Amino acid sequence: MKTSTTILIKTDKAVKNAAKKAAEEIGIPLSTILNAYLRAFARDRRVEFEVPHIPNATTRKAIADARAGHDISKEYSSVEEMFSDILGSDWRKI
Repeated sequence: MKTSTTILIKTDKAVKNAAKKAAEEIGIPLSTILNAYLRAFARDRRVEFEVPHIPNATTRKAIADARAGHDISKEYSSVEEMFSDILGSDWRKI
């Protein structure tokens, strides 16, 4: 017979409500999801976080420019020309 226990945690009310709603939408009790995370943590001894990829203003501009075909890197007729432009005319001495 398994013995269960209760864990009390403090969390933001909006986070709890959003998690509960998401769990209900996929038909899994929130306690089942939390237990799965606890089991994985106990077994693997690691915590994984996923940070949403939200580009900053510079990156958003670069993405928009690339999609529009603007400000794309220069075209070179040879590798030598590219290295000379990037590293200077004495690049072969490096």
